[in-house]
Parts: sequence; structure tokens; C-alpha cells
Amino acid sequence: MKMNRREFTRSVALVGAGVATTASFAFKDRLPKKSSDPAGAETVREIPPLESIPQTTQEDPLLRMERELHKAMTKPVEERKWVMIIDQRKCVGCHACTVGCIAENHLPPGVVYRPVTSEESGEFPNVRLKFTPRPCMQCEQPPCVPVCPVKATWRRPDGVTIVDYDKCIGCRYCLTACPYGARTSDFGRYYTASEAEGASRLQGSPLCGSDPHMAYEDIPNHELAKSWDRSHHKSPMGNARKCTFCLHRLEVGLLPICSTTCIGRANLFGDANDPESLVSETLAKEPTYTLLPHKGTKPRVFYIA
Repeated sequence: MKMNRREFTRSVALVGAGVATTASFAFKDRLPKKSSDPAGAETVREIPPLESIPQTTQEDPLLRMERELHKAMTKPVEERKWVMIIDQRKCVGCHACTVGCIAENHLPPGVVYRPVTSEESGEFPNVRLKFTPRPCMQCEQPPCVPVCPVKATWRRPDGVTIVDYDKCIGCRYCLTACPYGARTSDFGRYYTASEAEGASRLQGSPLCGSDPHMAYEDIPNHELAKSWDRSHHKSPMGNARKCTFCLHRLEVGLLPICSTTCIGRANLFGDANDPESLVSETLAKEPTYTLLPHKGTKPRVFYIA
């Protein structure tokens, strides 16, 4: 069976993503075909939609979760129930999710949405490390909500707790109330500037220091599908910040960045209100646990040990 260069590249990409080799070759016949107009100019048809990719028993979980996400986004927001499952048996502690989150959300120094902690167990030479990625737990009973004096943080109908940067006054009560340490404060720091300059910006005074930050650090981030400009001490500088399950990505049909960057496919995400979803199937089959269950917060992030 002969393939042109474009078909070969596509089949290799599918195999690398976890799709069975036989399925990738079967899919070859459904790839867009090249054709030529009378003048001899080569044209390419559009790539078929994600829903048309054949499902196999060896399908990459990302492809399945992407399909399920598109399905969930057709429902009203109150009919969705976002859940994240982290399989610690597959997590290798590479911190790709942490780095991806920083890049996706343009996080400044000191602001971390998804730290990864490690724990050593056993005795030499039988020693192992267990890694625990720790995003916001998106609790059903979030203790950060009632302590906010200006009602800047609340829980959406789909289960995601968010912060309104326009209302937040930076009191940091919510940081103290969160038992998971899932919130951090944006002190206006920059990676390429001195701490003195960052502090002066936060206080609203003129810039100081001889090492001004790079222009790219003022690029607006796009959390909550809205552009937030950091220049001239605008929000979210001075505010409490946290993981939002990448709502700005969900709105355009993309999975949270931590799921797509996980090299071990340890991070599952989806709609728990869909009984056929991967997260629902996993919760029904695998024993899971949540962090600090005695706190009564009812987290929507589950772990498989």
C-alpha cells in the first residue's frame, strides 16, 4: 500500500497519539484528497471533523475526551458537571501540566494554579515516589466563597468556582479559607524585572530599578474568555487567582491544558452528568479518593492511587 507524504505523516501522528495502526490505515481512505485544477494548481480539502475519526479500543483518551467535550458543550451550562480524575499510577512527576498551565494562563512569578507535590514511600532499595498534582478542587461546598466580603468569588452552575477580578479587593481571605492551598495572590511581579520594581507597581508608584520587564510579560491573559491587561497595574494584578479548569478553552471546544500536556494520560476530564463519558466510566470502575475529605468540601477532583 503506497501513501504520499501527507498521508504518511497523518497516519504516523495518529499512531503516536495512541490510535491503532490498523485503524490509522483504515482512516487513510477518509483523509482529504489532493486534486488539481485545470491550471495544475494543487488544492487540499478541509480535514474531516473530530467526530468522524473512527473509535477503536486503543484510542487515545484525549480524542475520546475531546469528542465528549464537544457533546457536553451543546448542553445548557447547568446540565454540565465538570470532573477531573488524576491517576497517580500514571503520573511521572514531569511537571508538564504545571509548565503548560503557566504558559496557557500567562502566570507571573508566585502565581501557581497546578503545583505537583511528591511523597517518598518504602525502604531502600524498594523506594517509590508518588506524585500529586493539585489543581483547584472545584468543591461542591467551597469554603472560599462565603468568606469573600465583596462576593467576588462564586460557584458556577457547572461546578467551577471562579474569581471576578473586577470585584476582588485583594484581601486574601479566600487564600486562608482554602484548605488545599489552591489560591495564590498576584503581587504584580515579573520574571524579567527586579522584585523592587514589582513591589512599586503593586503600590501604584512610578517604576524603579534599572531592569524594566520585557514587553511580552504585559500581554493580556485570556482567563474566563475575557482579555485582562496587566499593564498599568490592571486586574488581575493584586487579586486572588486560581485554576478555572481552563474555562476559556472549554468555551472553544478545547480540553484543559493540563490534560493535553500530560505525557502519561494521567489527567482525565469530562462531564460527570454524561453516563457514557470517560470520567463517569472511570469513577464507576476504579476506586478513587479525594483530598481532605474530613473538611466536608466535597471536591470534584478525584485521585486514583
